[in-house]
Amino acid sequence: MDHIAFGDTPVSRCTYYRRVCDLPANIDPPHLGRIVMNAEYVLALMMPAPLGQAVKVDMQRRQADIGPILSHPRSGRWTYLVRPDLPDDDSLFAEMFRLNVSVVRAGGTIALPSPTDRGGMFRRWVEPPRCTFRPSGLVMVDAIRTRSGQRPPAQRRAAHG
Repeated sequence: MDHIAFGDTPVSRCTYYRRVCDLPANIDPPHLGRIVMNAEYVLALMMPAPLGQAVKVDMQRRQADIGPILSHPRSGRWTYLVRPDLPDDDSLFAEMFRLNVSVVRAGGTIALPSPTDRGGMFRRWVEPPRCTFRPSGLVMVDAIRTRSGQRPPAQRRAAHG
């Protein structure tokens, strides 16, 4: 999906994202062919590419399914698409923020690779979506903590208390 195949258009790519991957993708704005989706039953965790790579290696060592991963080459960030099982907890979001990880919550917008992205300059798939699978957001947060050397808040309190 990283290269433009004959017949790969924003409309055909959107159709694939919707039918095969159950991603609520839309073309916006139509004249540019940018593909986006609203975060609802799919959330996203955005992080620096080196942390994203370390998390991917950690998940592969655990023999866990990784799910779709986007790369944003110009900003040097990766985005994991995850299930919406993260609690709506400000302390979790603050913890992730300190690790330079952004949580795209329900109501946010996630941009997906489009064949109009000029050869993947803006977005490309590290692991393209092949089905409806997305990993648990909680499992991914645990992997982020592990790879960044952080312990969950409860373990930190127990160590100091």
